[in-house]
Amino acid sequence: MSIWKTKLDLDAANQRSEGTMASHLGIEFIEIGDDYLKAKMPVDHRTKQPIGIMNGGASCALAETVGSTAANFCLDLSKQYCVGLDINTNHVRSAREGYVIATAKPFHIGGKTQVWSINIENEQGELISVNRLTMMVMNRSIPIA
Repeated sequence: MSIWKTKLDLDAANQRSEGTMASHLGIEFIEIGDDYLKAKMPVDHRTKQPIGIMNGGASCALAETVGSTAANFCLDLSKQYCVGLDINTNHVRSAREGYVIATAKPFHIGGKTQVWSINIENEQGELISVNRLTMMVMNRSIPIA
């Protein structure tokens, strides 16, 4: 059974990121399942720290981007939206090149909060970081038509 309440396709997800930090970092949504969303991000001059490995903040930005996008599409966006409350990241392995791929899956989708698991792996499937994102569900004061 699908968790999406607003139509989600790759074009919609990628268009939502245009002109944001996600587009600046080269984050691109690549796969949608019934209960997950995947995005990739290059490990390059935009996402590396001076010693040549991916910056931990870039991992957090990728995790928050894919998790918050997924969270928002689990709502009727004409009536509600989600904002981040907390993100926790544990860095397991460094990345020096190529792409990293983040997969967001929900632990909990509630009426007031959502909690998401986002695992980030390199192209070889090795775990780079584990992330937990907590979102608050907000009601729009004036629903969007």
